[in-house]
Amino acid sequence: MTGRHVLNGSCHCGRLSLRFETAIAPADYHPRACDCSFCVKHDAAYISDPQGALAFRVKGEDVLSRYRQGSGAVECLICRNCGVYVGAIFEDAGQTIGTVNARCIDGDVAFGERRTVSPQQLGRDEKVGRWQEIWTPVTGVEISGA
Repeated sequence: MTGRHVLNGSCHCGRLSLRFETAIAPADYHPRACDCSFCVKHDAAYISDPQGALAFRVKGEDVLSRYRQGSGAVECLICRNCGVYVGAIFEDAGQTIGTVNARCIDGDVAFGERRTVSPQQLGRDEKVGRWQEIWTPVTGVEISGA
C-alpha cells in the first residue's frame, strides 16, 4: 500500500504477535506513556491510528491472558508464556478497537519522544470517547492451535 507503514511486533517468546498498518510515519508518533500503576510497571507507551488496521495473532490457545484493570472496560493482552504486555482492546456495539504497546514493535523503529498521559483522571465515558477517537480498528484476534 502506498503511503502505508506496516509495523510488526510481538512478545518476547513470539507466541503473541501483532500487525499494525498506519499512514503515520513512526517518527511522527509520540507514544503515549500512561501514568497508571499498571502501565508504569510494564513501561508501556501506546501508538494507534483511527485510520489504520490492527490484528493480533496468538500461537496456542493457552497463551493469551486478558487482564482488566482500572475501569475494567479494556482488555490488556498479555502473553501467559513470557509475560509481555503487547496492547489493549475495547469492544462496544460489535466494534473492536485497540492500541499497541510501542515497546513491542520489532526491529529498529524510531518513534518520536514519549509523552505522559493521565487517562485515570477521566471518567469512564470520557475514556471511551477518547479511545473511540484515537484507537485503531481491530481486524481480528486470531488464535491458532500452535
